[in-house]
Amino acid sequence: MFHSFFPHPKLFLLSFVAWSLFAVLLWYFVMIDLGPSLSLGGLFGVNFPEAPGTDATEAVQATYQSATDFAQNFWFYQYFVIFIALFCGFWMKFSPHPWQRWSVLGSALIFFVNWFLVQLDVMINEWFGTFYDMIQNALGSPNTVSEGEIYGNIATFLQIALVYVFVATLFRFFVSHFIFRWRTAMNNYYMSMWPKVRHIEGASQRVQEDTMRFAQITEGLGVNLLDSVMTLIAFLPLLWALSANVTVLPLVGEVPQGLVFVAILWSIIGTALVAIVGIRLPGLEFRNQRVEAAYRKELVYGEDNSDRAQPPTVRELFENVRKNYFRLYFNYLYFNVARIFYLQIGNLVPYIALAPTIASGAITLGAMQQIIRAFSRVENSFQYLVNSWTTIVELMSVYKRLQSFEAAIREQDLPDIDKEWLSREGLQMQESEIKSPL
Repeated sequence: MFHSFFPHPKLFLLSFVAWSLFAVLLWYFVMIDLGPSLSLGGLFGVNFPEAPGTDATEAVQATYQSATDFAQNFWFYQYFVIFIALFCGFWMKFSPHPWQRWSVLGSALIFFVNWFLVQLDVMINEWFGTFYDMIQNALGSPNTVSEGEIYGNIATFLQIALVYVFVATLFRFFVSHFIFRWRTAMNNYYMSMWPKVRHIEGASQRVQEDTMRFAQITEGLGVNLLDSVMTLIAFLPLLWALSANVTVLPLVGEVPQGLVFVAILWSIIGTALVAIVGIRLPGLEFRNQRVEAAYRKELVYGEDNSDRAQPPTVRELFENVRKNYFRLYFNYLYFNVARIFYLQIGNLVPYIALAPTIASGAITLGAMQQIIRAFSRVENSFQYLVNSWTTIVELMSVYKRLQSFEAAIREQDLPDIDKEWLSREGLQMQESEIKSPL
């Protein structure tokens, strides 16, 4: 599943995590302040401006801050590209792989574009603060805000949103091709090992359907996981800064940076809840594929052999399908009740946490919108398992089935459930030979 596409998958992933962590720490503790001396922005007309005097007007201060932020972002992307290039260059030299242009360079591009989209989301979050503060001023003090200013702010949002939509659309297009290349690598690898795996129950289904489902599910889960991690990196410091204005929580009292701890605690509760109530689902999904495959295979044999797919056998196999589906439905019943109830309450958590602050008038409407949106982003990122559990269950089911191929290729013992089906298949074949001797 992974060796066919990535060079040394475990080492590749671990080195990626370690390199990313090192890059983040180095940026925040060292490189973030070295832009004026190391940035190449001057070659492109993006210089760090000189600080204005203390007597500068607000307009001058705003222009200075805007130019500084732009130059700092330009410096950050230089740093980002350099670290990605070093990582990719090392792996392409250290462990050449037939699919390295897609697996190594493609992963790097996905990583980079995902961060860019998160940064656009941060810009939209800042826009919400500015826009709703302007709305509050307009409603509280009539005729202090012109229609032109309102339209101008809306136009700013549209500019950011249009860039986001354009980049996100191309990003999804590329990811789809990336995942299909991964499926192609798996398909080629498994087919090269076909003599070793052809005896496994449903081998053709696994090569054709399971590799397809594995690729499709990985596309959604992988991109969402990367997005969750990058959203945390971008929005957690933002929520930390915004929480400075929220010093009191209901029932608890004064807590510095209380919203950050509320988001983390609520996400931990939800993840634990979903893990407990959904613990049986992976096994049931896996067995569901098994009973379906056994029923389907008996019907296929019945097309060519009149002694197969007889009513007693087919009735028993379909009864297994029925029982497993009913167990699955029941388990999803209480799982969905717990999950949906938790998510609905989660929509109210930031408002409950902000209630004392709102009642005291300590924040503006724009700041409240920024806080709630940042809180939701951080909360959703921490709730990755909660939001993706059903998809993870399906992926685990596909992964277990593909493990049979891995075991056969390595000439290891098959999983117990595969042995169970092979034994049953062998018994049915013997019965068929007894009924119709040559």
